[in-house]
Amino acid sequence: MTVQPELAPVSFASGLARHGDRPAVLTAGSVLSYAELAERVEQCAARLGTERRLVLLAADGELDTLVGYLAALSGGHPVLMAPGDKPAALASLTAAYDPDVVLRPGGGTPVLEERRPGTRHELHPDLALLLSTSGSTGSPKLVRLSRENLVANAESIAQYLGIRPEDRAATTLPLHYCYGLSVVNSHLLRGAGIVLTGLSVVDPCFWELFRDRGATSFAAVPYTFELLERVGFAEMDVPHLRYVTQAGGRLAPEQVRAWAATGRRRGWDLFVMYGATEATARMAYLPPDLAEAHPGCIGVPIPGGSFRLDPVPDLPHAELVYSGPNVMLGYAQDPEDLALGREVEELRTGDLARRTPEGLYEVVGRRSRFVKLAGLRVDLGQVERILAGLGVTAAAAGTDERLVVAAAGEPDPGLLAKVLADEVGLPRGAVVVEAVDELPRLGNGKVDYPAVLALAPAALPAASAPAGAEGPGDVRRILAEVLDRPDVGEDDTFVSLGGDSLSYVAASVRLERALGHLPPDWHVTPVRDLAPSPRTRTRARRAVSRLETGIVLRAAAIVCVVATHVELFTFQTAHLLFALAGLNFARFQLGGERRPRLRRQLRSLGRIVVPSVALILVAHLLTDDYTWANVALLNGMVGPQHLTSQWHFWFVEMLVYVLVAVIALMAVPWADRAERRFPLGFALALVGFGLLSRYDLVDPGLPKPAPVFWLFALGWAVARCRGTAERVLVSVLALLSVPGYFGSTLREATVVAGLLLLVWVPHLPVPAGLRRVTAWLAGASLHVYLVHWLVYPPLLAVHPVVAVLASLAAGVAYWALTLRVAAALGRWWARRAPGGREVPDGGAAEHPAAGTPAGELTPPAPAPR
Repeated sequence: MTVQPELAPVSFASGLARHGDRPAVLTAGSVLSYAELAERVEQCAARLGTERRLVLLAADGELDTLVGYLAALSGGHPVLMAPGDKPAALASLTAAYDPDVVLRPGGGTPVLEERRPGTRHELHPDLALLLSTSGSTGSPKLVRLSRENLVANAESIAQYLGIRPEDRAATTLPLHYCYGLSVVNSHLLRGAGIVLTGLSVVDPCFWELFRDRGATSFAAVPYTFELLERVGFAEMDVPHLRYVTQAGGRLAPEQVRAWAATGRRRGWDLFVMYGATEATARMAYLPPDLAEAHPGCIGVPIPGGSFRLDPVPDLPHAELVYSGPNVMLGYAQDPEDLALGREVEELRTGDLARRTPEGLYEVVGRRSRFVKLAGLRVDLGQVERILAGLGVTAAAAGTDERLVVAAAGEPDPGLLAKVLADEVGLPRGAVVVEAVDELPRLGNGKVDYPAVLALAPAALPAASAPAGAEGPGDVRRILAEVLDRPDVGEDDTFVSLGGDSLSYVAASVRLERALGHLPPDWHVTPVRDLAPSPRTRTRARRAVSRLETGIVLRAAAIVCVVATHVELFTFQTAHLLFALAGLNFARFQLGGERRPRLRRQLRSLGRIVVPSVALILVAHLLTDDYTWANVALLNGMVGPQHLTSQWHFWFVEMLVYVLVAVIALMAVPWADRAERRFPLGFALALVGFGLLSRYDLVDPGLPKPAPVFWLFALGWAVARCRGTAERVLVSVLALLSVPGYFGSTLREATVVAGLLLLVWVPHLPVPAGLRRVTAWLAGASLHVYLVHWLVYPPLLAVHPVVAVLASLAAGVAYWALTLRVAAALGRWWARRAPGGREVPDGGAAEHPAAGTPAGELTPPAPAPR
């Protein structure tokens, strides 16, 4: 047993009682004063004893954790903070450091697990706190912090934030994370309140608590702002909010500028901060009034701290070095290191930085974020900035063998890999780009770069089995071939890989044949979960197979359209295809972040407009049936009132008008947030809006054909149905709104029946011999619709059946030609993109009605009202 040294108190832990009856901890169900908190801390400290011992605290977001933390500090016991929700990390730290005591949450009173009387460790007198380094939670490498570190950093933070006793901070970050802990320390130092909660900012209950307890601030990491955007925080009513702090990684300058402007408009400040566990928490902050003008800067040193820039050989920028009373004592990697005193006088951050003329510091790179590939030094941060400039949120990691990039959203990984290889000067084979729904992150919100590196998949089998021999083990290969993605992983889905309505048809047909059955949500099901159990696999070739209802309806509808125009029989189906267009738009075009999604939507619109305009231009040049208004897709607005051949392409025009409208709507931030929060409600609101023109309550005054937007919105609503009650609701809307519109019972029954099939029947039977033909017709239906006006007239004299078959074949051929041209243009664009152009991710982009348009010889006259 060692002699207990005289220890200086940690003021914010040992002096709680001096703040008396001021509220210290506020939860959803109680308010604890400083006096009451001090009493609980004293009781816990008494249980820990007077001899200094190493205390491991299994931290969560409850009051027990806060009491245990303060009790250990006030009693002079070094406390090792560990994540209470990660048993593996707890076990790792326990095994590595053999703590004398373990404190765990106990539902009101911390549970003290005595592992031995006294201590077996030699503990340096200055040692107060042990934290895992950023990104290494559970690792035996710890940061050793002193009482002076804790108090000095808390004082600096409280000073530049202007924390007052009246302030109340909500705990939005884990207490075992230095940033989350610094919020607690700085507020307790000033006698301010802590609104203690484990709720996420996406939970409405969090904001109810925030308002109810009068919270004035909260802390955020970059990922938090993504969540805040989803819940519409920019327009929330948070009357007591004074400021929001940001640290834990770089927030993109455009985000800093946007959120700073939002704060200015809403009456709160944004503090962008820079720090590290090795500096206790904070090293710099950007004054809020400079955030909009200098959004890329980390700002100025905190009070009591200073920076200098040390040149780095062979690099254009200098390393940022920090000095101040909050710099750690040093690292610990085993229990013997706990006896060490100060080993570090200044902190070499590893960040490359510059100082602006205004005296602000700006981090421009990371010294350790360089890898040497093919003899070249590659700056991983620069790779991320290149992609950010192209509108792609990405994280880059690397080894001496390859560069691995995780790209969020729905980009074209193959195209991005080509661009990066050209831009950085690497061999194409050394660059791996993986599309992910969200970047992998650690518990503290920072990017998990080891997880990024682990995304690189093993090579797919080179052998290609014949289509007829495909089985459950061929799922990855089928998706790789259909989507031209050699990097399909077990966690990938059809949508995350960039699938669209055309590739959807091809993939579903092959997968259904290989698996025997596809679930309704297969397009968002991970690859690993697609293969069925052995007993559900198809054991023999069947005479009848099943295809998704939407695919069958698309194929049948285009055949009916052509046959109606040829007058082989009359069965009008165009308006049902507007519902299919809305269904596909909702399924494929509403995922990902708003700006990349907008670019994808515009490219998808182009994949409808370009082949349509090209074909109509040819028809205009070869015949006298069409005008330049047709070529410009404006006949619906400026064409003749009476019905002529100039109305042949009315469906394409109406489809383009509708898509332009919904794309513009979804580019509006509040609409984007509303659709994410209330997907079915948003779709139903669009249905209601469309019904205003359907019932002549509002005349939009634009296109002359009868309104169709409500049908598009009904298809959108079908895609958002998730349960029986929702399906019943959409079915009732279809049954109530369609009858009486067309003035034709058969036509109205066709539309209603199609909608009900989409709502209730996921698959329809198709003769096995017609599977491939059905898929071709569904995929090529836009192109069939376009070319049949030129193909069938001269063949009518031969036979109507010949005219129909020739029109269908010509449309499929035009479809194949456009695919080849699009692929060639994609390759050409990829070669030119590094020169400064934006990289499209549209090689696999979705166009919601590709393969779904159809029409009748003339547009429908408005039905009697």
